[in-house]
Order: sequence, then structure tokens, then C-alpha cells
Amino acid sequence: MTALQVAVYTGGRVLGEGDGEVELSGFAPACTAIAGDLTFAENADYLAQAERSAASAILVSDASITSGKVLILVRCTRTAMARILPYFSPENLFVPGIHPGAVVDDTAVIASDSYVGPHCVVGRGAFIGARSVLMGGNHMGDGARLGEDVRLFPNVVVGARCEIGDRVVIHAGTVIGSDGYGYVLDQGRHRKIPQMGNVVIGEDVEIGSNASIDRAAFGSTRIGPGTKVDNLVHVAHNVEIGNHCLVMGQSGFAGSTRVGNYCVVAAQSGIAGHLSLGNQSVVGAKSGVMRDVPDGGRVLGIPALPEIRTKRQWLALQRLPDVLIRLRALEAEVARLTAAVSQE
Repeated sequence: MTALQVAVYTGGRVLGEGDGEVELSGFAPACTAIAGDLTFAENADYLAQAERSAASAILVSDASITSGKVLILVRCTRTAMARILPYFSPENLFVPGIHPGAVVDDTAVIASDSYVGPHCVVGRGAFIGARSVLMGGNHMGDGARLGEDVRLFPNVVVGARCEIGDRVVIHAGTVIGSDGYGYVLDQGRHRKIPQMGNVVIGEDVEIGSNASIDRAAFGSTRIGPGTKVDNLVHVAHNVEIGNHCLVMGQSGFAGSTRVGNYCVVAAQSGIAGHLSLGNQSVVGAKSGVMRDVPDGGRVLGIPALPEIRTKRQWLALQRLPDVLIRLRALEAEVARLTAAVSQE
């Protein structure tokens, strides 16, 4: 692409007298950029590195910047980068068809322009939409459904009757529709409660590797459109996560929790069951949420409390050793004064 084409595609413009016809063949950070690469500079340090690099053009968001290199002015450098990267690093293409090593039930419906890779199993009555890809070693249970442009990385499992929306990406080793953790104590033994529901994943969701999304006991476990789930996340049965949420790695949601829209759950957090996280709420890293969080609420800590309150507690704990030293000194002074009074 030329610098001018990049500018048009990202909604920007080439600054000053920059050569809009310079050809760009790759994208790289300034520290590794070579001639022909496009790079970005979102602050002064990045700009200095970009100027010293061999990059041919730089994405910037400040119109006052001057440089000997071609500058492409955009509203947000990271957004522009996310838009343009697929052109310089496109996804692997798969020739439509069914690999001879796949096992596909006669009743399954597979779009003619989809790809089913080696060692895949597609169950009875399963459906695979247009342009979807099963890279290999995937298992689709009976009645499972994939929408259009879905991409399953190797060894992803989609359980029976689970539904995956359009343009969903699920990374290697993730299981959609594993049994929910449901037991009842019956005459001294834990009796399993059959998990009869499914999982429904909305459009434009991305789920990282080795995550586990449990099917509902009854009804559906749901993940809303646009939500992004990191690696090693566990979503228990009957949980409902709203639209455009961000869930970071190693977090867990206990059963029947409700998460609103545009929520953020930071890494290694645990959410107790049957709770509600309001719209645009934020759970800080390594938090244990034990009670409902209101719309826009920000909580942190174990147990999770309002963010400001938790930070005050942490600051107080940091001061505690000094406070103890002062307390011992005061006790010693009190003891000295007491002894002096008693001698009088």
C-alpha cells in the first residue's frame, strides 16, 4: 500500500509535503522496523525511536509534529494500527472443503465455502455457516451450530446444541459447552445434576485458548456480542455476560452471575455466584467479588470493596510498621513516666 492509501483507509491524511506515494510493505514497531515498514508513535519517546529507525512512514496523532519521514496523521494511532494490520499480516487462507481425515455425520449441514480440517468430528444435525473454518482436531456435538466466518483454532470443542454467532474466533484448546458444576448431596454422596442447557455466543466474540464455558443446567449460558475473553477463563453454568465486555486471563465466574454491558474484569478475579455486575463496572485484578456491583462501580481487593476504599486500606497497611514503631516508643515513654510518678 502507499502512504496515501493507508491514510485514506484509516481516515487520516499525509502531513505536509510528505510523499503520499511511498510504498509500504509491512508494519513493525520502531525497534525492528526496516525500510518499507510503517510504524507508529503515540508519544514523544516512540516518536524519537521511530525517527531513528529505518521505517518509511509513521502514524502520528499530533498535527504539529515534523519529521524527515512521511507522517500519516490519524485520530488515534492504536486504532489506526488495528485497522491496517490485517492488510500487512493477513490471516491464513483455507481452501474450502472437507479434509479426508474428518468425520462428518451425514445429517450435518456444511456451507460449501467452509473448511473442515483433519481429525475434525462434526456430529448429527450440526450446522456450519458460510466461510467458517475448523482448523483441525475440532469436535462439534450433535445439533451444534456455527454462524458465518467463524474460526475455530485446533482442538476447540463445541458441545451439543451450542450456538456460535457470526465472526466468532475461538483459540486452541477451549471447550464450549462442558457440563456445569452441579451436584446435590443425596444420602451422603454428591449426585450429579444433569446439565440440560447449552451455550449461546453472540457475534464478534473472541475467546482465548484453554477457556471453559459451561453449558447451563437449564436454558443458556450466554456471552454477548463483541465481548472479548482472554485465555484460561472459566464461565460457569447459566452465567450471562453482556455486550462488549473485556474479561482478562484466569478469571472465573460462578454460576448464574449476570454481567452487564461494557464491563471490565481484570486478571485472576473471581466472581461469586448469583451476583450482578452493572453496566460499565470494573473489577480490579485479583479481586474476589462477593456482592453486587452497581452500574459504573469500580471494585478492588478480597473481598472486593469500592476501589478508593481498598486503596486507602492498602496505604494504611503500608504505614502500619511505622505506626507500630511509634506505638512501642509511646508505650515505653508511658511506662517510664508511670515509673517516675510511682517513685515520687
